[in-house]
Amino acid sequence: MSIAPLTVLVVGATGSIGRFVVEDALAQGHAVRALVRNAAKARQLPARTQVVVGDVTRPETLDAAVDGVDAVVLTLGADGQGKTGAEQVSYGGVRNVLAALGPRRARIVLMTAIGITNRYGWYNESTEAHDWKRRSERLLRASGQPYTIVRPGWFDHNARDQHRIVLLQGDRRHAGDPSDGVIARRQIAQVLVASLSSDQALRTSFELIAEKGPEPERFDALFASLDADPHGALDGVHDLPNMPLEDEPRRVRDDLARMAAHRLADAV
Repeated sequence: MSIAPLTVLVVGATGSIGRFVVEDALAQGHAVRALVRNAAKARQLPARTQVVVGDVTRPETLDAAVDGVDAVVLTLGADGQGKTGAEQVSYGGVRNVLAALGPRRARIVLMTAIGITNRYGWYNESTEAHDWKRRSERLLRASGQPYTIVRPGWFDHNARDQHRIVLLQGDRRHAGDPSDGVIARRQIAQVLVASLSSDQALRTSFELIAEKGPEPERFDALFASLDADPHGALDGVHDLPNMPLEDEPRRVRDDLARMAAHRLADAV
């Protein structure tokens, strides 16, 4: 089956996953636009990559990046930046990209993390990274944009014979270590790019891990096994209901309300 080429914006393009996303998207025949904060870092990207300088924490720099795109892959990370970075980058970056798109439709793939509903482990309590990533998922679901949300396991902790991709839902693995699941960075990128063109992956949220066995040649059968998120739901299908909206910060509830209002206005 041939895949219609898309113009794909990769946010986080010079990161450890984003670089693979750029390479795989180009290999699939897509036109790739990379959003980078520093043009010098873009030299590591393939020559066919269109580079746009901007910063997801500065909304005024994003208009050129989203202009004319068919799809967006978000691989944002704020590792080492603490609670402030988690809010400004992992959450604020998604909010700002969605706002820059406005009424324009684009297929969006958001990478977050396995264990995102684990609110009381040491990692989230020290960084709030899970909470802010989960809030970014909620914004995307509320936006009305066609989406896929991918929650990968621990990067590159897989063994040499561990490439059989497994998709999980409900986010019940909360050990906070590689026993939750592992996956190669290269395979994460492949799944992110494949989901852009898959109807079966539309409006789904899933954890992505690898187990012993060969890697798949195609992804549609894997995507077809997934349950879609309920229409109008803030959380992924089967997720734990442990983040009550009424307990959320006022600024987060305001963002969700604005996103929902824009979606309704666009539908009129």
